[in-house]
Amino acid sequence: MKKQYLLAPGPTPVPPEVLLAMSRSIIHHRSPDFIPIIQQVRSDLKWLFQTSQEVITVAGSGTAGMEASISNFMSPGDKIIAINGGKFGERWLKIAQAFGVLPVEVKVNWGESVDVNIVAGLLAKDPSIRGVYVQASETSTGVAHDVKKLAELTKDRENTILVVDAITALGVTNLPMDAWGIDVLITGSQKALMLPPGLAFIGVSEKAWKLQSMAKCPRFYLDLKRERDNLLKDSNAWTPAVTLWIGLSESLKMMKGEGLEKIFARHSRLAKATREGIKGFGLEVFAKHISSEAVTAVVAPEGFDGEAIYKNLRNQYGITAAGGQDHLKGKVFRLSHMGYSDVFDIITAVSGVEMVLTRMGYKNKPLGSGVAKAQEILIQE
Repeated sequence: MKKQYLLAPGPTPVPPEVLLAMSRSIIHHRSPDFIPIIQQVRSDLKWLFQTSQEVITVAGSGTAGMEASISNFMSPGDKIIAINGGKFGERWLKIAQAFGVLPVEVKVNWGESVDVNIVAGLLAKDPSIRGVYVQASETSTGVAHDVKKLAELTKDRENTILVVDAITALGVTNLPMDAWGIDVLITGSQKALMLPPGLAFIGVSEKAWKLQSMAKCPRFYLDLKRERDNLLKDSNAWTPAVTLWIGLSESLKMMKGEGLEKIFARHSRLAKATREGIKGFGLEVFAKHISSEAVTAVVAPEGFDGEAIYKNLRNQYGITAAGGQDHLKGKVFRLSHMGYSDVFDIITAVSGVEMVLTRMGYKNKPLGSGVAKAQEILIQE
C-alpha cells in the first residue's frame, strides 16, 4: 500500500467535510432548497473577497474567469497592459488577442516580480490604456507581483481598471478588493477554496461595471451582468454546478470559522517553512523577489532533472507535486502549500524531496537538514 499526498498547486486536497457535503442527494437549481445555499454563498464570497460587490460564480476553470475579465470589460481595439512573467501571464496575451484587444506586453523574466515603475510609465505615456492585467501569484514560477502598488496606479484613473488573476492567491494572502481598489478579482475553486475544479469566481468593482456597460467584445455564457442580475434574485443565469455550490457553502463556512487573519498567517508560515526547508537542504528557490505564499518553485540542483525529481516523488512516495512549464521543464519542480494544508504537509514535502534526491545521488546535505529548518519555523506559534 502507498498513501497518496496531493501537494500540487491545483487541484489541491478537499477536506472530508466538503466531500461529505457534496455526497448528499442532488437538488434542483430552481427549487426553494437551493435558495439558502445561494444566499449564504453570496454573503460569504463578499467576505472572502473583502468587497461589498456581488461576486459572480460561473461553471468553468479559472481561465473562464480570465476570459470573462477581457470579454466583459473591453472592446476590440482597446489597449491593455498585460504583465507577462510566466505561463499564466502569457495567457493574458492570448485571450486578449482572441477578442481583438491589443495587449501592451510588459515582459518580466521568469522568477522575477514586475517593476511597477515600468507600468506607471506606460500609463503616463498612453491615457487610452483601458486595463492593467496581472497575476497576484504566478503559479508557474512561484512569484508574487505587488498588487497593492499596481492598484495605486489605477485607482484614480476613471477609465482604467486593474484586473488581478488571484487564482492561487485569494484565500492565501491579503487582497482587500475594495480597500485597495482592485477592479476585477478572479479565483478558481480548486486552489485555496478547497474544492474540486469546476468553478470560477469574479469580483467586479463599480468602476468596472461602468466599463462593462460600454464594452463591445462578444459574450454570451460568460455575460457577467446577466449573472449578476440573476444573483440579485437568488438565482443563476444558467444551470450551475449544483454539487460544487453545495461544497462551496461548506468550504466557505470552514474558512470563516478560521478567519481571514489566521488563514493568511497560516499560509505565510507554511510558505516560509517550505522555502527555508528547501534552502536548508542546499537547494535554491526560483523566485528572486517576492515569493508566492501559495506555491514554491524549487530549482533542481545541477546535474539533476527536475522532471525526474517530481516523478520520483510520486512513484516512490505517493507525493504529487508539479514540474516546470515551458523552458523551465526539467529545471524546477513545484510544491503547493495552499488551501487544506498544515504543518505535516510541509514536513512531508520537504522530507520527500530530501529522500528522493538522496536516492538519486545528491550528497550536498545530509538527510534531515531541510526538515530541521522547516521544523524550527513550524514549531513557532
